[in-house]
Amino acid sequence: MSNSDQSLIERAQKVIPGGVNSPVRAFKGVGGNPVFIARAEGPYVYSQDNRQFIDYVGSWGPMILGHTDSRILEAIGTAAATGTSFGAPTSGEIDLAEELVDALPAMDMVRLVNSGTEACMTALRLARAYTGRDAIIKFAGCYHGHGDCLLVKAGSGAATFGVPSSSGVPKGTANDTLVAPYNDLAATRALVESRGKDDVAAIILEPVAGNMGVINPAPGFLEGLRKLCDEYGIVLIVDEVMTGFRVAWGGAQRLFIITPDLSTFGKVIGGGLPLAAFGGKRKIMECLAPLGTCYQAGTLSGNPLAVAAGLASLRALKEEDRPYERLEEKGAYLEAGLRAALDSASVPGIIQRQGSMVTVFFTDQKAVTNFDEAAACDHEKFGKFFHKMLENGVALPPSGYESWFISLSHDKEILDQTIEAAKASLAAL
Repeated sequence: MSNSDQSLIERAQKVIPGGVNSPVRAFKGVGGNPVFIARAEGPYVYSQDNRQFIDYVGSWGPMILGHTDSRILEAIGTAAATGTSFGAPTSGEIDLAEELVDALPAMDMVRLVNSGTEACMTALRLARAYTGRDAIIKFAGCYHGHGDCLLVKAGSGAATFGVPSSSGVPKGTANDTLVAPYNDLAATRALVESRGKDDVAAIILEPVAGNMGVINPAPGFLEGLRKLCDEYGIVLIVDEVMTGFRVAWGGAQRLFIITPDLSTFGKVIGGGLPLAAFGGKRKIMECLAPLGTCYQAGTLSGNPLAVAAGLASLRALKEEDRPYERLEEKGAYLEAGLRAALDSASVPGIIQRQGSMVTVFFTDQKAVTNFDEAAACDHEKFGKFFHKMLENGVALPPSGYESWFISLSHDKEILDQTIEAAKASLAAL
């Protein structure tokens, strides 16, 4: 760690818990202290003392065009010149809502909010209001924000009632959150049946898991959940905060042809500014205030700067030549290079990927399909690899449970540099 980073973390720890405003930034998963970022451009981030790194964090996903894209900066500047916040409706909110509804066949109506946590929390409240039921089902390893009912881990057994995974979460709240293994349709059905026909309000999941590393849905898993929800009158919520407009135009629901009742979005639709959304079937969305009795509000919801950035991001993806095909090509190229680097260093590991989302798991397993398998990987080795990559000029997410994000600004030269850095870093292990 540089002297600049050391000085900054010491200052930060005096006034900010742990010195960071989001826990993963603290490097607890890899050891050491964080690098403080001063600026970014294209595929690069620069530290406070001007060290350059190829960036695969991408602000945890939204920088699909690369950092400081001129189209987004221009949109923000134009919006800022007219005012930063009004607490009143704007036409830009309608423009963004229409863009989302047009892109998503399953979305009749949408409401803009400020964060993925807020979107998922409210989608679950709305599902409970619509069904009149209390229980929800989530999947171990899927992260949907820090709402009380979502900070729950599985107890003993393959599928069970949840127990709080954070202090401050009431046990009663956890009792209505059931946790199943990802990709296990039979266990999910058993949970539904254990609570009775009229108790489960919603099933929520990441259609491609990214918060335990990249894990794709098993064949038939998403389709089976849709069938199960239809059978029991359960609201299916697809959390696309990470995958929405990242893995495909619209998101994983269009890629895998799955029809959710509600969806949540963030990251790319905010273009790097705080913006998220939830939406779905009209009959459910009309339960929201002011039309219905399910309350949600936000002074900064639909903030004009964030809306401008989000619209610019989505419109730029429309303007780009074959953006998702190019992202797939970049992802496949990096995957092949990383696999070759693992083989040449004789380091056990696998690469899992969906489009421009990539994870390296250090493991002898042939595949990682759920949280228990992700947890069984060698995270200590990942921590060593992480720091070697940082030394070699590549910034990765500081946890073996996270996805790397490729942007359209990562060209072949950048990817080749990354692969060479990986070879050197793995050889050093």
